[in-house]
Formats: sequence, C-alpha cells, structure tokens
Amino acid sequence: MASPVEQFAVKPIIPVAHEGGALPFYAFTNSSAAMVAAVLVATVFFWLATRKRAVVPGRWQAVGEVLFDFIANMIRDNVGKEGMKYFPFVFTLFVFVFIGNMLGMLPYSFTFTSHIAVTAAMAVVIFLGVTIIGFARHGFHYLHMFFPHGAPLATAPILIPIELISYLSRPFSLSVRLFANMTVGHIMLKVLAGFVVSLGVVGGIVPFAVVSGITVLEFFIGALQAYVFTILTCIYLNDAINMH
Repeated sequence: MASPVEQFAVKPIIPVAHEGGALPFYAFTNSSAAMVAAVLVATVFFWLATRKRAVVPGRWQAVGEVLFDFIANMIRDNVGKEGMKYFPFVFTLFVFVFIGNMLGMLPYSFTFTSHIAVTAAMAVVIFLGVTIIGFARHGFHYLHMFFPHGAPLATAPILIPIELISYLSRPFSLSVRLFANMTVGHIMLKVLAGFVVSLGVVGGIVPFAVVSGITVLEFFIGALQAYVFTILTCIYLNDAINMH
C-alpha cells in the first residue's frame, strides 16, 4: 500500500537533469500542471459565463453573477467601498484557491494548496501588498497600527511588541491554515481508502461509508478554506485602508 503522503510528492512531468532531491526552478511539475489546470478551468468557466450576456441570465451566467456578487459583498462588508478597487485581485485569489481545492478532490489529481510553498507564496504576496498599501495611503501614520489610539503611553513596551508579532505572524497563519487543512484531509482519505481495499467487499462496507461521508465533508472544507483565505485577505486589506 502506498504511503498516505506520497500523494503530495512533487514530480517533474518532463524529465530534467538534477542532482540530489532538489528540482530546478524551471521544472514543470505535477504541482505546476495542477495550477495551470486551475487557471484553464477558471478561464473556460468565465468564458461560458460571459459569452452570451443577457438580461435573463442562463445557467453559466447565473453562476458567474452569483460568484461575482458573493465576492463583491464580501469586500463591501469587510473593507468598504474603497476596497472595491482591489476586487480583481481578491476575486482571482478566491477562484484560484477554490478551484485548486476542488480539483484536488478528483482521483489521481494533485492538490497544490496542500503544499506550504504555494500557500506561503500567496500569503507573502498578500502580506507585502497590504503593507505597501497601508504605507502608501497613510505614510508613517500606518505605524499607529502597532499602538492603538487612546492606549496609555506606559503600555507601549507591552502593546507594541504584541501588535508587531501579531502583524508579522499574518503570512504564517494564513499559509499554514490552508496548507494544514488540505493536507490533513487528504491524508485521512488516503488512510481510510486503504482500509476499504484491504478489508475487501464485505469488510470494507463501513470504511467505504465513512470515506464517502468524509469525501463530501472535504468538498465543503475545500470551499470553506477558500472563503476563509479570502475573507482574511479582506480583513488585512481593511486594516491597510481604514486602519483599526
């Protein structure tokens, strides 16, 4: 039986010469292919949703409009009207993570959101982006983020380090949350699926029922994690635009 973590191995699709276990940065891997597939799926979906724009939307257009309104309302509720200028980035982020999570549930596919390198790269881009936006809008006044208005000056030696650590931990918590949830779920499915195979038709009925239930739950968790990743991005963006 294959190891439950073997499904996360990054392998080159096109063989490339490399020494040791490290792949060169230009290698096109199964992870790269999964990300390209997510982009292609999103492209095809939105082409179908927008090719026949009508006052009375068809099925594809209706789904696209629901998704559009969902993210737009998320930004308005958590950032305000000022945040709508960043709608394309937030919308793209949600769609990319959501489709990646969903594609990862297909047999013999690869879940790129289960790799800390991918989630950390997205989290660092978000962290640097909102930090740049914060300083661009507020200048050095943005440093007041680390010392709440109205707090006694005597509490500065305590509050400033706490706020600074909390702020700097954002990319870590953002990336680990998505990575950990997707990794643990897929490992659990792999282990339980192994019981189904090893116990046979009769003995595997109960494990199969459990696997089926967890599979449905994993689809829900994949959608939820895309939502959480996006709404946390909106919250960080709100801090950069409106401060707290």
